[in-house]
Amino acid sequence: MSALNDFLTLINGHLWGVPMIVLLIGTHLYLTIRLRFPQRYIFKAIRLSIKRDKGSTGDVSQFSALATSLAGTIGTGNIIGVATAVTMGGPGAVFWCWMTGVLGIATKYAEGLLAIKYRITTKDGKMLGGPMYAIERGLGCRWLGIVFALCTVLASFFIGNMIQCNSISMLLHEGYHIPPLYTGIAIALLTCAVIMFGVKGIARVCEGLVPFMALFYVGGCLWLLGINHEYVWPALKLIVTDAFTPHAATGGFVGSSMMIAMRYGIARGLFSNESGLGSAPIVAAAAQTRNPVRQALVSSTSPFWDTVVICAITGLVLVSSIMADPGIDSTAGATLTKVAFGQIPTFGPFVLTMGILTFSFSTILGWSYLGEKALEYMFGRKARYVYRILWISATFIGSVTAINLVWNLGDTCNALMALPNIVSLLLLSGVIVKETRHYLWENRLDEEG
Repeated sequence: MSALNDFLTLINGHLWGVPMIVLLIGTHLYLTIRLRFPQRYIFKAIRLSIKRDKGSTGDVSQFSALATSLAGTIGTGNIIGVATAVTMGGPGAVFWCWMTGVLGIATKYAEGLLAIKYRITTKDGKMLGGPMYAIERGLGCRWLGIVFALCTVLASFFIGNMIQCNSISMLLHEGYHIPPLYTGIAIALLTCAVIMFGVKGIARVCEGLVPFMALFYVGGCLWLLGINHEYVWPALKLIVTDAFTPHAATGGFVGSSMMIAMRYGIARGLFSNESGLGSAPIVAAAAQTRNPVRQALVSSTSPFWDTVVICAITGLVLVSSIMADPGIDSTAGATLTKVAFGQIPTFGPFVLTMGILTFSFSTILGWSYLGEKALEYMFGRKARYVYRILWISATFIGSVTAINLVWNLGDTCNALMALPNIVSLLLLSGVIVKETRHYLWENRLDEEG
């Protein structure tokens, strides 16, 4: 196991090195320019996300699809991940994390469009789609679609399940002395109660859970910004200036260069919103929508909420907290987060605990759907029952075992998901532009597709 872990660490060093970051950011920039900056439609997209497309085809509403997608992306990366970026890359890392969200809007738009464009309808009227269908139907390359689907299934168990369960059980054990065995049983039962109802059950829970957890967590962050109000503006200026200039170790911050800030900020941002990794389009394909561009716009709001809003607020809270108390230990992400939220009298630890619990559990639900549909692509509809049993079992196993190896396995599978997805986005960019011109640039958003 130790040898395998070392090997995967070496592989991931290459897979998630500078070339992958450049590829993802390059794709974001390319699609942003070619699609004429779809970020400018973000408020139109938000309005569409809360409206129902009556009479349109699909399994769940556009908002339910968005909530399920956000459930899969909003996780501990929005809290601990941002803190790690600050501890490793300095305040400037927050700016580059934020930029990945802004640019990622274009890629999420493109992914959502292809999800609807190439989705299929099963014999019982269910919608199936995602990068594997875009690769097969748009590029005529089923074997590459299978590679993507296989990596998605594996990533769902590692990143979307066992790591999240382990985070929950360790948090409850360290903070409240609850044995991991009890946590594992509770998570398994709760997960079973939701996923056995399929996409509609998952979407219904996520539709209520995601807005609650986001508002609850953001409310706690705003409370902290109120406590440190005199440091908020200086923190914002430091985040921007430190993103472009070298910063010596001072005032509670580690020393950092522009390249280090970019590296950690971009990496954490990409992991947070998953733009380009290909997970969100699988959920988007189930949405009730009149045409591909309407759902593309709704999908584009995911990195806005996930990274532009939540990650940015988290970063501002952490930087302002360090400026308010330079004695804070800013060398460890988890410790920094705990100390920052500890500033809220009495309720601080509870706000952080609830944030991590709800973010992690929603990720378990969101990824359960992604993995199930990827498995269904490879083996047919009957495979979903086996998958659900394995999924529930994995929630228990992840809660009670040490999973250092799983982190590396998950990172590997995520990278292998991203590569075929980016290939399809780039090769099918002409289709994306054509659909966008017809429905969006020529004002035909209400037209049936």
